[in-house]
Amino acid sequence: MNRAKTTHNRPASQAAAVVLSAAALSCALGLPSSAAAQEPRPDPKTGLYSLAAGGYPLDAIERVLAPKGKVRCPTVEKTRYPGDVIPYHSKVMVARPFVGHLRAFERLVAEVAVRHYGRAPRKLRHIGTYNCRRIRQWPTFLSEHGLANGIDVAGFDFGPAPRAERAALPKALRGAFTVRVRKHWRSERAADARHRAFWHDLGRELVAAKHIFRVVLGPGYPGHEDHLHLDLAPWRLVEIDLDATDAEADPNHAPGGATE
Repeated sequence: MNRAKTTHNRPASQAAAVVLSAAALSCALGLPSSAAAQEPRPDPKTGLYSLAAGGYPLDAIERVLAPKGKVRCPTVEKTRYPGDVIPYHSKVMVARPFVGHLRAFERLVAEVAVRHYGRAPRKLRHIGTYNCRRIRQWPTFLSEHGLANGIDVAGFDFGPAPRAERAALPKALRGAFTVRVRKHWRSERAADARHRAFWHDLGRELVAAKHIFRVVLGPGYPGHEDHLHLDLAPWRLVEIDLDATDAEADPNHAPGGATE
C-alpha cells in the first residue's frame, strides 16, 4: 500500500503556527499585499475558483489562534447545500465559494462510481461541514470547518443498477448497497474487493484533481480511518493510504515510465 503524502506551506510545528501571522501566511503563499482587496471570481463555466495562491475568496482570512481560550470564528457568507449531481443525506452548511467545488467533487465521484458499479450513488453520507473549532493536531490554527470550508465524507448509498448494467455486475451489486470508508477502505474480504477498489480509485482521482480541493486526508492520517476530509485551506496537504496501481506494483516500473 502506498501513502500519498504532500505538504506545502503548512507549519511543521505548533511553535511555528503560533507565530505565523496573516501577513506571513500571505507571504508564504506568494500573495500580493493587495490580495484581500482583489475579490476572486469563479470560472463562469465550471463554478470553480482558481486555486493558485490567493485565487480563492477565503485565502486571506486569518487562521492563527491564541493557544488557549474560546475560539471565535470569522464571519463568512454561508448557505445550506443539499447536493446537486449527488444529493446529500442531509443539507450541509458551507461557505458559498465552496459549493462549486463540491459540485465538481460530486461529478468526479459519479464518474468513478460508473466505472466500478455502472451507476452513480443515490446519496452522499457526510459527517459534518461547519463546526467552529481548532485543528486538533494544530490547536493554534483554526479548522477549515470553522469557516464552513471543508467536508467530511463517510460514504455513499447506491440504488439498484439499471437493467442494462446488471448483467456485468456481481449479483450482490445489482441491488441497493452502501459503501463506507470505515468498512471498506482496508477490507481484505473478497466480497469487498470492488468496494475497496472504488475507494482507492476515488482517492487517486482526488489527489490528482488539484483544481477541486487543496487538502485531501483519509485513512492513514490520524483520526481519519472512517472518513475523507476535503477542504480548501490556503495550503496543500495530502495524506492518504492508497493501494498501488498495477503499474506501481510492477517491479520493473519506475517513475516517469523509466526502467533500469
